[in-house]
Amino acid sequence: MDKPFYRRALGTIMILTIIYLIHKVKFIFNPLETLVQILIVPFTISGFLYYLLRPIVQFLEARKLNRMLSILLIYLLFAGLVALFLILVWPPLQKQIIDFGNNIPKLVTSLEAQFNAIRDNRLMSMLQTENTQLMEKVTEYVNQGLKEASGYVSHVVTFLNDFFIVVGTVPIMLYYMLKEDQRVRPALLRTVPKTYRSEAQSVLSEIDGMLKGFIAGRMISAIVLAIMSFVGFWIIGLPYPLLLAIVGALFSFIPYFGALLGAIPCVIVAFTVSPTMVIGVIIIVVAAQQIEGNLVSPYIYGKTINIHPLTTIILLLIAGDFAGILGMILAIPTYMVAKIVIVKIYRIYMDSKTEELSL
Repeated sequence: MDKPFYRRALGTIMILTIIYLIHKVKFIFNPLETLVQILIVPFTISGFLYYLLRPIVQFLEARKLNRMLSILLIYLLFAGLVALFLILVWPPLQKQIIDFGNNIPKLVTSLEAQFNAIRDNRLMSMLQTENTQLMEKVTEYVNQGLKEASGYVSHVVTFLNDFFIVVGTVPIMLYYMLKEDQRVRPALLRTVPKTYRSEAQSVLSEIDGMLKGFIAGRMISAIVLAIMSFVGFWIIGLPYPLLLAIVGALFSFIPYFGALLGAIPCVIVAFTVSPTMVIGVIIIVVAAQQIEGNLVSPYIYGKTINIHPLTTIILLLIAGDFAGILGMILAIPTYMVAKIVIVKIYRIYMDSKTEELSL
Protein backbone atom coordinates (compact mmCIF):
# COMPACT_ATOMS: atom_id res chain seq x y z
CA MET A 1 0.00 0.00 0.00
CA ASP A 2 1.39 3.40 -1.03
CA LYS A 3 0.87 5.35 2.20
CA PRO A 4 2.30 8.67 0.90
CA PHE A 5 -0.16 8.51 -2.01
CA TYR A 6 -3.14 8.01 0.31
CA ARG A 7 -1.95 10.81 2.58
CA ARG A 8 -1.71 13.19 -0.37
CA ALA A 9 -5.11 12.08 -1.68
CA LEU A 10 -6.69 12.58 1.74
CA GLY A 11 -5.05 16.01 2.07
CA THR A 12 -6.35 17.03 -1.37
CA ILE A 13 -9.87 15.89 -0.48
CA MET A 14 -9.77 17.84 2.77
CA ILE A 15 -8.58 21.01 0.99
CA LEU A 16 -11.33 20.70 -1.64
CA THR A 17 -13.90 20.10 1.11
CA ILE A 18 -12.78 23.22 2.96
CA ILE A 19 -12.98 25.28 -0.25
CA TYR A 20 -16.48 23.92 -0.92
CA LEU A 21 -17.68 24.74 2.61
CA ILE A 22 -16.20 28.25 2.43
CA HIS A 23 -18.05 28.77 -0.85
CA LYS A 24 -21.32 27.67 0.78
CA VAL A 25 -20.96 30.10 3.69
CA LYS A 26 -19.34 32.95 1.75
CA PHE A 27 -22.08 35.32 2.98
CA ILE A 28 -20.30 35.27 6.35
CA PHE A 29 -17.32 37.00 4.73
CA ASN A 30 -19.39 39.82 3.16
CA PRO A 31 -18.53 42.32 5.94
CA LEU A 32 -14.83 41.45 5.53
CA GLU A 33 -15.12 41.90 1.76
CA THR A 34 -16.74 45.31 2.25
CA LEU A 35 -13.98 46.33 4.67
CA VAL A 36 -11.30 45.28 2.18
CA GLN A 37 -13.01 47.25 -0.62
CA ILE A 38 -13.06 50.36 1.57
CA LEU A 39 -9.45 50.09 2.75
CA ILE A 40 -7.68 48.67 -0.30
CA VAL A 41 -7.19 52.00 -2.11
CA PRO A 42 -6.06 54.04 0.97
CA PHE A 43 -3.82 51.17 2.09
CA THR A 44 -2.27 50.84 -1.39
CA ILE A 45 -1.57 54.57 -1.65
CA SER A 46 -0.20 54.60 1.91
CA GLY A 47 2.13 51.68 1.15
CA PHE A 48 3.25 53.36 -2.05
CA LEU A 49 4.07 56.62 -0.24
CA TYR A 50 5.67 54.70 2.64
CA TYR A 51 8.32 53.20 0.37
CA LEU A 52 8.92 56.58 -1.27
CA LEU A 53 9.26 58.53 1.97
CA ARG A 54 10.97 55.97 4.21
CA PRO A 55 14.47 56.66 2.78
CA ILE A 56 14.01 60.35 3.62
CA VAL A 57 13.01 59.49 7.21
CA GLN A 58 16.04 57.22 7.54
CA PHE A 59 18.29 59.95 6.12
CA LEU A 60 16.98 62.50 8.65
CA GLU A 61 17.34 59.99 11.49
CA ALA A 62 20.94 59.41 10.50
CA ARG A 63 21.42 63.17 10.99
CA LYS A 64 20.30 62.75 14.65
CA LEU A 65 16.77 64.01 14.04
CA ASN A 66 13.90 62.45 16.04
CA ARG A 67 11.74 60.05 13.97
CA MET A 68 8.46 61.78 14.82
CA LEU A 69 9.98 65.16 14.04
CA SER A 70 11.36 63.76 10.78
CA ILE A 71 7.90 62.57 9.75
CA LEU A 72 6.31 65.92 10.62
CA LEU A 73 9.03 67.70 8.65
CA ILE A 74 8.31 65.46 5.63
CA TYR A 75 4.60 66.19 6.00
CA LEU A 76 5.33 69.92 5.93
CA LEU A 77 7.51 69.47 2.85
CA PHE A 78 4.81 67.34 1.22
CA ALA A 79 2.19 69.99 2.05
CA GLY A 80 4.45 72.56 0.38
CA LEU A 81 4.70 70.40 -2.75
CA VAL A 82 0.91 69.95 -2.80
CA ALA A 83 0.48 73.73 -2.45
CA LEU A 84 2.95 74.23 -5.32
CA PHE A 85 0.98 71.70 -7.39
CA LEU A 86 -2.30 73.51 -6.63
CA ILE A 87 -0.77 76.86 -7.62
CA LEU A 88 1.20 75.88 -10.74
CA VAL A 89 -0.25 72.65 -12.15
CA TRP A 90 -3.84 72.36 -10.95
CA PRO A 91 -5.31 75.52 -12.59
CA PRO A 92 -4.37 74.50 -16.17
CA LEU A 93 -5.14 70.85 -15.42
CA GLN A 94 -8.55 71.73 -13.96
CA LYS A 95 -9.31 73.91 -16.98
CA GLN A 96 -8.41 71.08 -19.35
CA ILE A 97 -10.59 68.61 -17.41
CA ILE A 98 -13.59 70.99 -17.48
CA ASP A 99 -13.04 71.84 -21.16
CA PHE A 100 -12.77 68.15 -22.02
CA GLY A 101 -16.05 67.37 -20.22
CA ASN A 102 -17.84 70.31 -21.86
CA ASN A 103 -16.45 69.62 -25.32
CA ILE A 104 -17.28 65.91 -25.53
CA PRO A 105 -20.29 66.57 -27.85
CA LYS A 106 -18.01 68.63 -30.11
CA LEU A 107 -15.39 65.87 -29.98
CA VAL A 108 -18.02 63.35 -31.10
CA THR A 109 -19.05 65.63 -33.98
CA SER A 110 -15.43 66.20 -35.03
CA LEU A 111 -14.74 62.49 -34.83
CA GLU A 112 -17.71 61.68 -37.06
CA ALA A 113 -16.58 64.34 -39.54
CA GLN A 114 -13.08 62.84 -39.69
CA PHE A 115 -14.42 59.32 -40.23
CA ASN A 116 -16.82 60.59 -42.93
CA ALA A 117 -13.94 62.38 -44.66
CA ILE A 118 -11.90 59.17 -44.66
CA ARG A 119 -14.87 57.13 -45.86
CA ASP A 120 -15.53 59.57 -48.74
CA ASN A 121 -11.87 59.63 -49.69
CA ARG A 122 -11.19 58.57 -53.27
CA LEU A 123 -8.90 55.74 -52.09
CA MET A 124 -11.48 54.40 -49.63
CA SER A 125 -14.27 54.53 -52.23
CA MET A 126 -12.25 52.11 -54.35
CA LEU A 127 -12.34 49.51 -51.60
CA GLN A 128 -15.16 47.10 -50.91
CA THR A 129 -18.32 48.04 -49.01
CA GLU A 130 -17.30 45.77 -46.14
CA ASN A 131 -14.56 48.28 -45.26
CA THR A 132 -17.15 51.07 -45.21
CA GLN A 133 -19.27 49.03 -42.84
CA LEU A 134 -16.20 48.42 -40.70
CA MET A 135 -15.51 52.16 -40.59
CA GLU A 136 -19.09 52.81 -39.50
CA LYS A 137 -18.75 50.22 -36.75
CA VAL A 138 -15.50 51.80 -35.54
CA THR A 139 -17.19 55.21 -35.50
CA GLU A 140 -20.09 53.80 -33.53
CA TYR A 141 -17.81 52.16 -30.94
CA VAL A 142 -15.65 55.25 -30.49
CA ASN A 143 -18.69 57.51 -30.15
CA GLN A 144 -20.11 55.16 -27.55
CA GLY A 145 -16.81 55.27 -25.67
CA LEU A 146 -16.83 59.07 -25.65
CA LYS A 147 -20.43 59.13 -24.42
CA GLU A 148 -19.53 56.76 -21.60
CA ALA A 149 -16.58 59.00 -20.74
CA SER A 150 -19.04 61.88 -20.53
CA GLY A 151 -21.11 59.83 -18.10
CA TYR A 152 -18.06 59.21 -15.94
CA VAL A 153 -17.26 62.92 -15.87
CA SER A 154 -20.77 63.67 -14.63
CA HIS A 155 -20.37 61.39 -11.59
CA VAL A 156 -18.41 64.03 -9.70
CA VAL A 157 -20.17 63.39 -6.39
CA THR A 158 -19.09 59.75 -6.20
CA PHE A 159 -15.54 60.67 -7.15
CA LEU A 160 -15.36 63.38 -4.48
CA ASN A 161 -16.73 60.96 -1.88
CA ASP A 162 -13.98 58.42 -2.63
CA PHE A 163 -11.42 61.22 -2.84
CA PHE A 164 -12.24 62.55 0.62
CA ILE A 165 -12.08 59.03 2.10
CA VAL A 166 -8.58 58.65 0.67
CA VAL A 167 -7.48 62.14 1.77
CA GLY A 168 -8.84 61.53 5.27
CA THR A 169 -7.29 58.11 5.84
CA VAL A 170 -4.00 58.06 3.90
CA PRO A 171 -2.10 60.64 6.01
CA ILE A 172 -3.04 58.81 9.24
CA MET A 173 -2.15 55.36 7.89
CA LEU A 174 1.08 56.66 6.38
CA TYR A 175 2.09 58.37 9.64
CA TYR A 176 1.80 55.14 11.65
CA MET A 177 3.54 53.13 8.93
CA LEU A 178 6.53 55.45 9.09
CA LYS A 179 6.44 55.80 12.88
CA GLU A 180 6.14 52.06 13.64
CA ASP A 181 8.50 51.02 10.85
CA GLN A 182 11.16 49.52 13.13
CA ARG A 183 8.64 47.60 15.23
CA VAL A 184 6.76 45.80 12.46
CA ARG A 185 9.47 43.36 11.42
CA PRO A 186 10.31 42.17 15.00
CA ALA A 187 6.58 41.77 15.67
CA LEU A 188 6.18 39.62 12.56
CA LEU A 189 9.25 37.53 13.42
CA ARG A 190 7.87 36.79 16.91
CA THR A 191 4.93 35.00 15.27
CA VAL A 192 7.34 32.57 13.55
CA PRO A 193 8.81 29.56 15.39
CA LYS A 194 12.40 30.19 16.50
CA THR A 195 13.70 27.43 14.23
CA TYR A 196 12.65 29.36 11.13
CA ARG A 197 13.24 32.96 12.23
CA SER A 198 16.45 33.38 10.27
CA GLU A 199 14.67 32.23 7.08
CA ALA A 200 11.72 34.51 7.87
CA GLN A 201 14.14 37.41 8.35
CA SER A 202 15.64 36.67 4.94
CA VAL A 203 12.18 36.54 3.32
CA LEU A 204 11.11 39.86 4.86
CA SER A 205 14.34 41.53 3.73
CA GLU A 206 13.91 40.20 0.20
CA ILE A 207 10.26 41.31 0.02
CA ASP A 208 11.16 44.73 1.40
CA GLY A 209 13.94 45.22 -1.16
CA MET A 210 11.72 44.07 -4.01
CA LEU A 211 8.83 46.40 -3.09
CA LYS A 212 11.20 49.32 -2.56
CA GLY A 213 12.78 48.87 -6.00
CA PHE A 214 9.46 48.23 -7.75
CA ILE A 215 7.60 51.22 -6.30
CA ALA A 216 10.45 53.71 -6.65
CA GLY A 217 11.07 52.49 -10.20
CA ARG A 218 7.42 52.80 -11.20
CA MET A 219 7.21 56.32 -9.81
CA ILE A 220 10.35 57.57 -11.53
CA SER A 221 9.34 55.93 -14.82
CA ALA A 222 5.85 57.47 -14.66
CA ILE A 223 7.26 60.97 -14.03
CA VAL A 224 9.75 60.67 -16.90
CA LEU A 225 7.01 59.35 -19.20
CA ALA A 226 4.62 62.17 -18.24
CA ILE A 227 7.24 64.86 -18.91
CA MET A 228 8.25 63.41 -22.29
CA SER A 229 4.61 62.96 -23.38
CA PHE A 230 3.60 66.46 -22.28
CA VAL A 231 6.48 68.10 -24.13
CA GLY A 232 5.73 66.09 -27.27
CA PHE A 233 1.97 66.77 -27.16
CA TRP A 234 2.59 70.48 -26.55
CA ILE A 235 4.99 70.73 -29.50
CA ILE A 236 2.54 69.19 -31.99
CA GLY A 237 -0.38 71.22 -30.59
CA LEU A 238 -2.51 68.34 -29.25
CA PRO A 239 -5.50 69.58 -27.20
CA TYR A 240 -5.39 68.88 -23.44
CA PRO A 241 -1.65 67.95 -23.44
CA LEU A 242 -1.20 68.04 -19.64
CA LEU A 243 -4.34 66.00 -18.93
CA LEU A 244 -3.50 63.34 -21.54
CA ALA A 245 0.14 63.11 -20.40
CA ILE A 246 -0.93 62.54 -16.79
CA VAL A 247 -3.53 59.94 -17.83
CA GLY A 248 -0.89 58.10 -19.85
CA ALA A 249 1.57 58.20 -16.93
CA LEU A 250 -1.04 56.80 -14.53
CA PHE A 251 -1.82 53.94 -16.91
CA SER A 252 1.93 53.23 -17.21
CA PHE A 253 1.78 51.63 -13.75
CA ILE A 254 0.13 48.68 -15.55
CA PRO A 255 2.83 46.68 -17.39
CA TYR A 256 2.33 46.03 -21.13
CA PHE A 257 -1.37 46.95 -21.29
CA GLY A 258 -0.84 50.33 -19.64
CA ALA A 259 0.89 51.83 -22.68
CA LEU A 260 -2.03 50.85 -24.93
CA LEU A 261 -4.71 52.02 -22.48
CA GLY A 262 -2.95 55.35 -21.97
CA ALA A 263 -2.54 55.90 -25.72
CA ILE A 264 -6.22 55.33 -26.59
CA PRO A 265 -7.57 58.69 -25.29
CA CYS A 266 -4.60 60.51 -26.86
CA VAL A 267 -5.31 58.97 -30.28
CA ILE A 268 -9.06 59.67 -30.02
CA VAL A 269 -8.49 63.35 -29.17
CA ALA A 270 -5.87 63.62 -31.94
CA PHE A 271 -8.28 62.13 -34.47
CA THR A 272 -10.80 64.89 -33.75
CA VAL A 273 -8.17 67.32 -35.05
CA SER A 274 -6.78 65.47 -38.08
CA PRO A 275 -5.38 62.09 -39.17
CA THR A 276 -1.95 63.76 -39.38
CA MET A 277 -2.19 64.61 -35.66
CA VAL A 278 -2.86 60.91 -34.95
CA ILE A 279 0.42 59.97 -36.64
CA GLY A 280 2.26 62.57 -34.56
CA VAL A 281 0.70 61.28 -31.32
CA ILE A 282 1.56 57.67 -32.17
CA ILE A 283 5.18 58.65 -32.88
CA ILE A 284 5.45 60.54 -29.57
CA VAL A 285 3.82 57.74 -27.53
CA VAL A 286 5.98 55.03 -29.10
CA ALA A 287 9.17 57.10 -28.74
CA ALA A 288 8.42 57.93 -25.09
CA GLN A 289 7.62 54.29 -24.32
CA GLN A 290 10.81 53.10 -26.03
CA ILE A 291 12.98 55.60 -24.14
CA GLU A 292 11.30 54.70 -20.84
CA GLY A 293 11.39 50.96 -21.48
CA ASN A 294 14.91 50.65 -22.88
CA LEU A 295 16.83 53.43 -21.10
CA VAL A 296 15.04 54.43 -17.90
CA SER A 297 13.48 51.17 -16.59
CA PRO A 298 16.54 48.87 -16.95
CA TYR A 299 18.70 51.42 -15.12
CA ILE A 300 16.15 51.86 -12.31
CA TYR A 301 14.99 48.27 -11.84
CA GLY A 302 18.16 46.36 -12.59
CA LYS A 303 17.26 42.74 -11.77
CA THR A 304 14.56 43.61 -9.24
CA ILE A 305 11.84 42.64 -11.72
CA ASN A 306 12.48 39.23 -13.21
CA ILE A 307 9.19 37.85 -14.54
CA HIS A 308 8.58 36.19 -17.87
CA PRO A 309 6.42 38.38 -20.16
CA LEU A 310 3.87 35.57 -20.67
CA THR A 311 3.50 35.20 -16.89
CA THR A 312 2.98 38.96 -16.61
CA ILE A 313 0.25 38.98 -19.27
CA ILE A 314 -1.60 36.05 -17.66
CA LEU A 315 -1.42 37.73 -14.25
CA LEU A 316 -2.73 41.02 -15.64
CA LEU A 317 -5.63 39.32 -17.43
CA ILE A 318 -6.68 37.40 -14.32
CA ALA A 319 -6.24 40.36 -11.95
CA GLY A 320 -8.03 42.71 -14.33
CA ASP A 321 -11.01 40.36 -14.52
CA PHE A 322 -11.25 40.11 -10.72
CA ALA A 323 -10.38 43.64 -9.59
CA GLY A 324 -10.19 45.93 -12.61
CA ILE A 325 -7.40 48.47 -13.01
CA LEU A 326 -6.42 48.35 -9.33
CA GLY A 327 -5.97 44.58 -9.61
CA MET A 328 -3.74 45.03 -12.66
CA ILE A 329 -1.59 47.52 -10.75
CA LEU A 330 -1.23 45.23 -7.73
CA ALA A 331 -0.86 41.97 -9.69
CA ILE A 332 2.92 42.09 -10.21
CA PRO A 333 4.02 43.04 -6.66
CA THR A 334 1.52 40.55 -5.17
CA TYR A 335 2.84 37.77 -7.41
CA MET A 336 6.44 38.62 -6.55
CA VAL A 337 5.74 38.57 -2.80
CA ALA A 338 3.96 35.21 -3.12
CA LYS A 339 6.82 33.85 -5.25
CA ILE A 340 9.45 34.83 -2.66
CA VAL A 341 7.47 33.18 0.17
CA ILE A 342 6.66 29.99 -1.77
CA VAL A 343 10.25 29.54 -3.02
CA LYS A 344 11.60 29.92 0.53
CA ILE A 345 9.05 27.42 1.94
CA TYR A 346 9.88 24.95 -0.84
CA ARG A 347 13.63 25.25 -0.11
CA ILE A 348 13.06 24.69 3.60
CA TYR A 349 10.94 21.64 2.80
CA MET A 350 13.55 20.20 0.42
CA ASP A 351 16.35 20.84 2.93
CA SER A 352 14.39 19.00 5.64
CA LYS A 353 13.84 16.06 3.27
CA THR A 354 17.55 15.97 2.45
CA GLU A 355 18.42 15.89 6.15
CA GLU A 356 15.95 13.04 6.76
CA LEU A 357 17.51 11.00 3.94
CA SER A 358 21.02 11.65 5.20
CA LEU A 359 20.02 10.33 8.63
